[in-house]
Amino acid sequence: MNIDPRPLYTRASEQIAALVETVRPEQLAGPTPCAEFDVRTLLSHIAGGTRRIAVVGAGGDGMAVRPFLDGVEDDRWSSAYDEVRTEARKSWADDARLDALVTVPWGEAPGRIALSGYVMEAVTHTWDLSESLGRPLALDPELAEFALGIARRVLPDERRDDEELPFDSAVPAPEGADAYGRLAAYLGRRPLS
Repeated sequence: MNIDPRPLYTRASEQIAALVETVRPEQLAGPTPCAEFDVRTLLSHIAGGTRRIAVVGAGGDGMAVRPFLDGVEDDRWSSAYDEVRTEARKSWADDARLDALVTVPWGEAPGRIALSGYVMEAVTHTWDLSESLGRPLALDPELAEFALGIARRVLPDERRDDEELPFDSAVPAPEGADAYGRLAAYLGRRPLS
C-alpha cells in the first residue's frame, strides 16, 4: 500500500469536527455502540487517539500517550478536538514521516500504514458518535469505503477472540447498509436503534 493517507485523515478529522460541534451537554452521558463508552468517554477517546497519532507523526512515542483526553469541560469538546486535530495535521506535514517506521498499538509499521489505521479508527468512531447522536449529519461514504478496506486488510478473520483487540467479531450488516453500516458490522458493532 503506497498511498498518502493524509488527505483522507484530514477529511475524516473534518467530519468528526462537524459532528462534535453538534453534541449538546445533555447528550454526554448517553450510550454509544461501544458498550464501555458513553458519549463523553467516546469524545475523550477520539481526542486522545488523535493526540496519540499527532505524537507519532512528530516522531515521538505515541505509546506513551494515553488514548483519552481528560479534563475537558462539557462545552469545550469541539475546541479540544480542533486543537488536537490541528496538532495531528501539522505533525504529519513532512513527507518523510510516511515512510518512517513508527510504533502504534498494533505494532511497528511505516507511517503511511499507521496513519491509514488511524483513518479506520477515526471513521469507525465517527459512526459510533453519529449513531449516539441520532445521525445528525450525512457522512462521507468514500471515507467509510477506505476504512472498510483497511479493516479487511488488518482484521481479516471474522472471529476476533483476542481480548486485546478493540473490535468484536464481525456481525451481519443490515440489509441495504451503507458503507458505514458495513464497516460497523465488520468491526462487530450494532446500531443503537
